[in-house]
Amino acid sequence: MTDKKGPNPNRSPLAYENHKFLNGPDGRILRILAEYQEPLARFRRERIQDTIVFFGSARFHSRSQAEETLQILDRDHSATPAPPEEQERIRLAKADVDMACYYEDARRLAYLITQWTNSISQPRHRFVICTGGGPGIMEAANLGAAEAGGKTIGMNINLPFEQMPNPYISPELNFEFHYFFMRKLWFAYLAKALVVFPGGFGTFDELFELLTLAQTEKLAKRICIVVYGKSYWDRVINFQALVDLGVISPADLNLFHWANTPEEAFRCLQEDLTRHHLEPRHLQQDKTAPDIAKTRPFKTVDSG
Repeated sequence: MTDKKGPNPNRSPLAYENHKFLNGPDGRILRILAEYQEPLARFRRERIQDTIVFFGSARFHSRSQAEETLQILDRDHSATPAPPEEQERIRLAKADVDMACYYEDARRLAYLITQWTNSISQPRHRFVICTGGGPGIMEAANLGAAEAGGKTIGMNINLPFEQMPNPYISPELNFEFHYFFMRKLWFAYLAKALVVFPGGFGTFDELFELLTLAQTEKLAKRICIVVYGKSYWDRVINFQALVDLGVISPADLNLFHWANTPEEAFRCLQEDLTRHHLEPRHLQQDKTAPDIAKTRPFKTVDSG
């Protein structure tokens, strides 16, 4: 019998199995490419054509959860004032109850959209609900879509706090990103509509980035942008002041629509998506790749 030779301890690992290289600075370009190609392969496999992206605060809770938390904190009705830190927790819990309506509205809107899109007979899945994959508004939208029996996408990001995948994402469409910019690319890549609920820095960042892309026509497609909860946004951003001070054009306010109820937002989205993105069947092509965004043609400068 001949002895089987074991691995040669002097042999170097293959480049694509060299974890020190892949996880180091020199492997960054490969990690970036992986965060483009791996999601693309899954979208092809799951036959996802386009999405409706929900943005909003990760800190909101359902009405029942918010009310339960407030009840636990505010059970002491003694005449002695609570310590300042306790008073602040109660104040925030009361605010959470007030903002819980947006969680419930996001859940309802995602349900209405998915119920409608399930009735669209096409080779690929249209207008799939997509979120950042975490809690709050993201959880509410994934939950509403799941309750309607549709696929739903979560694009999670590694963060030191607040961002764990919610349980309502379709397992085959649950993504985890390291790079914020690659995650943002995928939000914009497939989106035919965007719904922006009240939120903080992250929501502002995502809203204004997509508004800038629409304003500068960097995406050769129409994106319907619905900003939800006018009373909140009027309180935190003075859009009209931007026009009055000349930093945006009056027409830029037409880049988005306002909505204050799930039904109002749904009617706006359904009308826009039907008019601009539901082609007659004889014009459709059965592509295997997603119907991705295109950049505007590059214009060369005539040097003559």
